[in-house]
Amino acid sequence: MSAIKTYFQESYEELVNKTSWPTWSELQKSSVLVAVASVVIALIIFAMDKIISTALELFYSLF
Repeated sequence: MSAIKTYFQESYEELVNKTSWPTWSELQKSSVLVAVASVVIALIIFAMDKIISTALELFYSLF
């Protein structure tokens, strides 16, 4: 049981004193970057899906 207690104490100590946390402005910039990248990737996937769908419809209409 003492091993578990030691583990949690050391984990807390590392999270509080040894970890460098981002500032609020860095966190906001990173969040905006992730949101923009997600939208761009979603638009790319949407475009690929539409192109492939149109190509397959054209292909199937030939038969």
